[in-house]
Amino acid sequence: MADPAPSASQDPAAAESSRPSPVGRREVAILFLKLGTLAFGGPAGHIALMEDEVVRRRGWLSRQQFLDLLGAANLLPGPSSTELAIYIGYRLAGVWGLLLAGVCFILPAALLVCGLAALYVRWGSLPRTTMVLQSLYPVVIAIVVQALWRLGRTAIKSPTLAVIGCAALAMACAELNPLAVLIAAGAAAMVVRPFQERSHAASMIGATWKPFATLVAAASPASFGLWPLFLVFLKFGAVIFGSGYVLLPFLQADLVTKRHWITERQLLDAVVVGQVTPGPVFTTATFIGYLLARGSGAAVATVAIFLPAFVFVLLSGPLVPRLRQSRAASAFLDGLNAGSLALMASVTLQLGRSALDHHISAWSIAIVGSILLLLTRINSLWLIVAAAIIGLAGSTHF
Repeated sequence: MADPAPSASQDPAAAESSRPSPVGRREVAILFLKLGTLAFGGPAGHIALMEDEVVRRRGWLSRQQFLDLLGAANLLPGPSSTELAIYIGYRLAGVWGLLLAGVCFILPAALLVCGLAALYVRWGSLPRTTMVLQSLYPVVIAIVVQALWRLGRTAIKSPTLAVIGCAALAMACAELNPLAVLIAAGAAAMVVRPFQERSHAASMIGATWKPFATLVAAASPASFGLWPLFLVFLKFGAVIFGSGYVLLPFLQADLVTKRHWITERQLLDAVVVGQVTPGPVFTTATFIGYLLARGSGAAVATVAIFLPAFVFVLLSGPLVPRLRQSRAASAFLDGLNAGSLALMASVTLQLGRSALDHHISAWSIAIVGSILLLLTRINSLWLIVAAAIIGLAGSTHF
């Protein structure tokens, strides 16, 4: 990715002069409602659609300005494509634009997921629904494999990062805390940098997480309630780097293994619903919140997991250029990315064993789906639709 122009990132006056003409709040809201309704394909698809609408079609941002915002979003924890939407809204229409872009991008998917969760609670145990969901599991595995491959080609920039990623994968498979795995990977990548730079980078990264440190530390009780639910998903939104798929190992470790709030099968179903709906993959939280506490749980989980993204975008203006200029901070983030991929690979192995088991048909769908996604430009939505049709056809035998 190209580095931002020095005049745009270091000189406030120059940055202000390069700012595009203000765009109306109504236009921002309409655009991101549209994107939130139609943006299938995960973070990569969301980013491509935003670039097409904001740069190519409307000319609201130049390509360089868009790349600068995308780079900033990738430096922050949380859902990168959602943070990009928030950055764009802020750039175009200030704080109101930030709120409108984020809420309008998240809301359509959250409402749709909430509706699907209500149907799931009522009909999820019936054979027809179960067959449809089970037919989607192999496709989800294929989609995550595709994401691992494509993200890995970008994130694993050196043999050192490859070694760090393998070590992180071993730690993840040993069921160590996912956050500990991420921090260890980032610290390992920083260890070759001068001590002074490491200290400077650590202080900057710590400053980013500081507003949430107290609340995150409080998210330890195993008993369920709306406040613990809020704290758990606030923690996820505040510390997860990478794509929405990195959320999966945190959900597995925290909600399934540690707290026993949901089962592994329910986690798989939540992942499926997150894939078949447009908008942020993080709306998986909406589904889980509904399972745990119906509408209030869905609202609490959704607000909690996306809240850090809004705060980070607001606070990161002066921080992002300093992170870009620090080699140590860049190394730490490279290590985080390698660790994130390791966590994704670990949870894919776990979910794969549960979803595919010994079914030849499931393995066939997963393998064929992976090949199609990796070697062609087919949209993953078509594979999801095809798998759902196969599952629906199979359920008619009940």
